[in-house]
Amino acid sequence: MTIQITVNEREVEISTGSTLDAVRTSFKPDADLLVLNGHVGDGGESIAGGDEIVLLRRGEVPDAHELESLLVARHSPGIHGKVKASRVGVAGLGGLGSQVAIAMARTGIGRLVLVDFDVVVPSNLNRQQYFVDQIGMRKVDALSETLRRVNPYVAIETHNLKLAPGNVHEVFGSCDVLVEAFDRADQKEMLIRTALDRLPDTRIIAASGLAGHEPSETIEIHRVSPRLFVVGDLQTEARPGTGLMAPRVGMAAHTQANLALRLLLGEEE
Repeated sequence: MTIQITVNEREVEISTGSTLDAVRTSFKPDADLLVLNGHVGDGGESIAGGDEIVLLRRGEVPDAHELESLLVARHSPGIHGKVKASRVGVAGLGGLGSQVAIAMARTGIGRLVLVDFDVVVPSNLNRQQYFVDQIGMRKVDALSETLRRVNPYVAIETHNLKLAPGNVHEVFGSCDVLVEAFDRADQKEMLIRTALDRLPDTRIIAASGLAGHEPSETIEIHRVSPRLFVVGDLQTEARPGTGLMAPRVGMAAHTQANLALRLLLGEEE
C-alpha cells in the first residue's frame, strides 16, 4: 500500500510505514537537513499520509525550478503565472523602494527594474533594507546583492542614474507597474507627470505622508486617477521633530507592494 505526501513541494507516493530517512534515500540522498511538517527531524520518524517534507543540503542553492517551487508554494492557485510574466519598476531604492523590491522578489515577479543614483550611508540603516557592510556601495549594487541572496534567479535590471523627463520612458517603458519611491517632492512630481504622459500602459503607485509614528490605519490608498494611486496619509512629511522611521515606512512600502500585486492580478482598487 502507498500513501501520498509532499516532498519539496511536489506530491509523491511512498510505501506505507516509510521513515523520514527512507524518504531521503529515495528523493535526495545527500540531504543533511530533514524538515517534517515544519520541524527538523533526525530521520527515524514515521511518515503518515499528508505529511510535508523538505529535504535540503546545507549551503546548496536549489536549482531554478526547485527554488521557484519552494518560494511560491504558499501562493494561491493561478497567481504565480501572472506574476512571473510581469515587470515592476522601482524609482528610488530608499526606505520604500528597497522594501518594495524585496517583497516583489519574494513574490516571484518576472523582472525588476531598479533605479537610483545614491550610495548607502549610515543614516539609511534606520529604515532601508541595507546592512553595515554595504555602507559606501551604490544602492543599485547593494540591493541587487541582497536580492540575489533571496532569489538568485530573479531577473534584475539596474540603472545607476538620475531620472529626468528624457529618460523615464527608456528606463520604464516595458513595466506594467511603476512604484515611485522618492524622498523629494520635485522628483515625485516629475516622475508622476512624465509617467502619466509617456507611459500610457503603466500603472503608477506613488507615496506621500509617511513620516513619524502616527497610527498605522492612517496609511491609506488614494486613487487619484485611473492609473495613479498614492499610498500614505498625504500630510505627514519629514521635518524637524518628525523623522522617517522603519515601522511606518515599512507599512507604506508593503502597502505599495501589495497594491502592485493586486494590479498585476487585475484586482484594481
